[in-house]
Amino acid sequence: MKPSERTSGSGGPRAPVRAPWADPLFAFLAQAAAWLTLALLAGIIVSLVIGAMPAIREYGLSFLWRAEWNPPEDKYGGLVMIYGTLMTSFIALLIAVPVSFGIALFLTELSPKWLKQPLGTAIELLAAVPSIVYGMWGLLVFGPLLAEYVQAPLMTAFRGVPFFGELFSGPPVGIGLLSAGIILAIMIIPFIASVMRDVFEVTPPMLKESAYGLGSTTWEVVYKVVLPYTKAGVVGGIMLGLGRALGETMAVTFVIGNMNQLSSLSLFEAANSITSALANEFAEAGEGLHQASLIYLGLVLFFITFVVLALSKVLLAQLKKGEGR
Repeated sequence: MKPSERTSGSGGPRAPVRAPWADPLFAFLAQAAAWLTLALLAGIIVSLVIGAMPAIREYGLSFLWRAEWNPPEDKYGGLVMIYGTLMTSFIALLIAVPVSFGIALFLTELSPKWLKQPLGTAIELLAAVPSIVYGMWGLLVFGPLLAEYVQAPLMTAFRGVPFFGELFSGPPVGIGLLSAGIILAIMIIPFIASVMRDVFEVTPPMLKESAYGLGSTTWEVVYKVVLPYTKAGVVGGIMLGLGRALGETMAVTFVIGNMNQLSSLSLFEAANSITSALANEFAEAGEGLHQASLIYLGLVLFFITFVVLALSKVLLAQLKKGEGR
């Protein structure tokens, strides 16, 4: 018997001896961890602002819509990188969200038992593949296939069509915004699909069985029962994938082309992104306006991520208001 559980003189068990300092210490450590997170966040923001201050003084907010990036002449603008980051992430989500939804739906509702576990494990293993491997595979294997079997047919099919003709114009060489967006989609599909599968599985079986008993189809059960019950987790999974797409560096650097131009809206043209510009130029950038402009790009990326997170919170709040209708 433990000393703290010895019986008292009356024969009954004693209450466990509790240290009076344990609860205050635990509360202090928990609060310190929370404040440490906020301090790290504030430190990152302050360091970025200080590092970017020369570029902020020189260009102000006009840096966001200046397209020129010319280190020899010490002239900088972030529009090309911002556009490349947003467009590749948009393409990635456009492809990854429906594919991930289909994977999660199949694993939770349609897959036979013998296939569910190995397929789920295989999808999770895709998330462990290093991004540089995706980049090399995209440049050496996927890029030539994309140029021959996707870009060339799209360019032929939409030639002369307003807007789409310009969107799918240019040399089909397998690198550019479209290639980077597809590679990003392949990279974020495991994250979104795994989260969706996990949240779909927490739906109470009784709710789904009741819907099936009333004659609902599988799609109706998913659309009217599973999705309303798990919408917060689904949006969280999508935001997780978007965060990965916005911050991905090496894979994008391999396949986006790393060219600072915005002369065309074509998805086939070589472009640049914030992360690839930082990866390619930061090590060689000298102190002064060049380095400050790169840090300014990092600050812009931080702001974009913050805005995306804030919009996801607003979306979840709106969804919560509609519950029960």
